[in-house]
Amino acid sequence: LWADDPAEYHGVQVDFGPAHQNPKPIQLPHPPIHVGGVAPGGLRRAVAYGNGWIPIGGRTAVDGAHLARLRVDACAEVGRDPSEVEVSIYSAPAEAALLDDLTENGIERAVFNVPSLPRDEVLPLLDEYAELISGRV
Repeated sequence: LWADDPAEYHGVQVDFGPAHQNPKPIQLPHPPIHVGGVAPGGLRRAVAYGNGWIPIGGRTAVDGAHLARLRVDACAEVGRDPSEVEVSIYSAPAEAALLDDLTENGIERAVFNVPSLPRDEVLPLLDEYAELISGRV
């Protein structure tokens, strides 16, 4: 969809006729593809097919050294450079020590939850997040 116009694909799991997708991404050959999933299977798929891995929160420990080792090992299995596979932690606990640990171990991204609450409750939380990441980005 990002390269050919029109694009089509006829496979066992996916089958679609001529289709157009616009606007096309400006990144070449395509935007980064991040694959979510629990280690080890989700990580193996991310290393095989993607540019990044999103561990499923609560199912893979959010520990910088552990995540870094998982990435190194999975990349070594297929001869891939670990620096080519970003790790993004979604629903990261908003804790300074955890962010420092992730940073020290080369984990590229942590995303905090923002609850669907009234503005007067969410804005102070965003201020806390801003203070927490200040100097870390």
